[in-house]
Amino acid sequence: MGPAPATVRAETPAAFVRAIAHAYALRGLDPAQALAQAQIAPALLARPDGRITALQMERVSDAAMRELDDEALGWFSRALPWGSYGLLARASITAPHLGLAMARWCRHHGLLTQDVRLELAVQGDVARLALHEARDLGVLREFCHVSLLRNALGVACWLVDSRIPLLDAAFAFDAPPHADAFAVLFSAPARFGAPRTCICFDARYLALPLRRDEAALQTMLERALPLTVLQYRRDRLLLARVRQILRSDPQAAHSAEDLATRLNLSTRTLHRQLKDEGASLQALKDTVRRDLATDLLQRSQRPIKQVALAAGFQNEKSFMRAFKGWTGMTPGEWRERQP
Repeated sequence: MGPAPATVRAETPAAFVRAIAHAYALRGLDPAQALAQAQIAPALLARPDGRITALQMERVSDAAMRELDDEALGWFSRALPWGSYGLLARASITAPHLGLAMARWCRHHGLLTQDVRLELAVQGDVARLALHEARDLGVLREFCHVSLLRNALGVACWLVDSRIPLLDAAFAFDAPPHADAFAVLFSAPARFGAPRTCICFDARYLALPLRRDEAALQTMLERALPLTVLQYRRDRLLLARVRQILRSDPQAAHSAEDLATRLNLSTRTLHRQLKDEGASLQALKDTVRRDLATDLLQRSQRPIKQVALAAGFQNEKSFMRAFKGWTGMTPGEWRERQP
């Protein structure tokens, strides 16, 4: 399933438009035409609480990149000519899985500029995409950090045709006046004043195979900017993530509300995404409990009551009833038939 329609709410901070206007000023140019193309009133730039829509941000960014011939919009000591990030995408799309594609993206980004460095690292079950600065980015720092991470994440989601939910989003600058917008920009709680700007996600996404070809890439590059704002509905690892939570603490109640909170989703979105994958929360609970129970019955000599509790049942009676529904046998009968 592809990305959902972009929101029409004005949630993008006008501070980013001010940063684009600053890029024009660095070249001695006037941003009036780009603002007009995006239907952004110049007076909005002076408002600390000003916001624009995602579509307006796409249009003003596109106009500025073309007019300045700089896809970095003034962030770096040298301009990145139109098509620079397209080259990164072309170099990444032939990778067999997302991990190698993102590693290539980071490595080749270093060929475009040495002002910053992108680094992909994995520690345990968590993948981290971090940004390292080699020079002072000045007033464009926040805009640069936000844009680079959103670009990389957007391309990663597009490559595997999946939502990649973030576990953490940290920024190496103080909370701006528009800090509340970061929850929308990254769909994760944001931390400010961190030692390093980075985003973290489940490392299992790195093993997903790429689902795009050259024809899809060509189409995407014709209008690439929406990748930074569109959220994919489908999460190709959602079932695995839900199962992991259920297995980690089978005795917990694990309501839909609890699971949704842990997954940084709304309850409605959780149910919808499970339905899209042909699953339900109750079916997943049953599968996890059944697997735990059969494993314990086969590999241990625990009494049936202890197996029931370990598998997440409140009492032996409810476990017996459920187990017979799964296998047509009582737990004791099933155990006796195992080799």
